[in-house]
Amino acid sequence: MPNTKSAVRRVRRVKKQAQVNRIRRSKYKSAIKKMELIIKSKDKAKAKKYFSEFQSILMQVAKSGVVNKKTAARKISRISKKI
Repeated sequence: MPNTKSAVRRVRRVKKQAQVNRIRRSKYKSAIKKMELIIKSKDKAKAKKYFSEFQSILMQVAKSGVVNKKTAARKISRISKKI
């Protein structure tokens, strides 16, 4: 239990930020799953079309610090090899 006024505010802020991070992590995971599904369907045109959006989502999440930048770059690199 927070004892000071600033600690109370900090708890509120952390709770909100955790919620935002959860949303971002979900967005990241769903983008990866969607891309994997497209690749499994062997639809090259659809994969190339979605790739830029996929790349954008991963870099946004990495920029915010939810996922490490190198992790996002590695995922993008491996997916681009599969396309």
